[in-house]
Amino acid sequence: MEPVEITMKGGTPDLQAEPMLINIGPSHPATHATLRFQAKLDGETILDLVPEFGYLHRGFEKESEAATWTQVIPYTDRLNYVSPLMNNVGYAMAVEKLCGIEITERCKYVRVIISELSRIIDHMVCIGTNMVDIGALTNFWYFWKPREEVYFLIEALCGQRLTTSYTRIGGAMADLPEGWTDRLLAVCRGVIPECIADVNALLTKNRIFIERTMGAGPISAKDAVALGFTGPCLRAAGVPLDLRKDEPYLVYDRFDFDIPIGEAGDTCDRYMVRMEEMRQSLRIIEQAVAQLPGGPIDIDDPRFVLPGKAQVYENIEALMNHFKFIMEGIKVPAGEVYSATEAANGELGFYIVSRGGGGPYKIKVRPPCFPLFQAIPHLVKGQMLADLIAVLGSVNIIAGELDR
Repeated sequence: MEPVEITMKGGTPDLQAEPMLINIGPSHPATHATLRFQAKLDGETILDLVPEFGYLHRGFEKESEAATWTQVIPYTDRLNYVSPLMNNVGYAMAVEKLCGIEITERCKYVRVIISELSRIIDHMVCIGTNMVDIGALTNFWYFWKPREEVYFLIEALCGQRLTTSYTRIGGAMADLPEGWTDRLLAVCRGVIPECIADVNALLTKNRIFIERTMGAGPISAKDAVALGFTGPCLRAAGVPLDLRKDEPYLVYDRFDFDIPIGEAGDTCDRYMVRMEEMRQSLRIIEQAVAQLPGGPIDIDDPRFVLPGKAQVYENIEALMNHFKFIMEGIKVPAGEVYSATEAANGELGFYIVSRGGGGPYKIKVRPPCFPLFQAIPHLVKGQMLADLIAVLGSVNIIAGELDR
């Protein structure tokens, strides 16, 4: 640190210290142990901020080159591990687009249901941990109860809670268990709305919360678009872009739901948008269950779907097909494709290149968190150091997909 420079103004010493540099993270609870910032401070005012990532690098894109198309699915779980089912769906849709596969009607509805469940618990984690970061612990526990109920549903669906690997190219690993939709509706009509109402009562008209979050990390619609924002952070800035409405996929065009937007694009607006999005996801789930058709969940095409176990045990052709499917992978036509879905934090895109073999030649992921993380300095310059913590939690950076 350079010596303090002393000048005289009207006979009075003018003490002006040099800006102070501090490191925030990666071993710090407020950055959740995987992010680092180098902050230049004037007192507690942020003059400049340099973000750094790479502390949770997954190697997803490179690892995928040594796997079959199906073996990539468990890798997608490790991107956004808060809502892995949405990663599964996004990747499977990209491969299906390249193969020209049209999945069954039942599979489309099931994918919508699991995606909206994932959106709800992702938003719950975001809001709950954001509130913990700024000192409001009760909300965390209120949201953890319904999240556990959803995890019980996911566990019944695929045998896993966090890393699900449920989706398959051309379908899913299994159909819905008997009675699963009844349990789903009980959770979506009882536990989840009650907990959303509890957190809403604690925060939405709480003077301390409002003054703590309004004006913290604002961004204009123009800047949000220029920085590549998508998802709730973009909609909080007043841009009503949602791929489920603007570029409908699966069966989202058959449902009635609204897209909440904010005005200031600050921490408070990001909270408000996510709260309303959870309510809209419940509306979508109700409609999807009511319209859920019967029939198979997998397509009837042995080139992409494993034969049944009984067939493998009794039929030599099925046994050979099973062996080649597992050892060599399905054969995806040569070509390249980009496919995007509206994940919990924004646009999740997979750009895949195939040379016609049993595994991808190249995969590039467009994770929602990368543009959001690069914008943190833009959001907090000129604000207080404490505001950085509130803003970071509201942006909801998931390091697994950020580092890929």
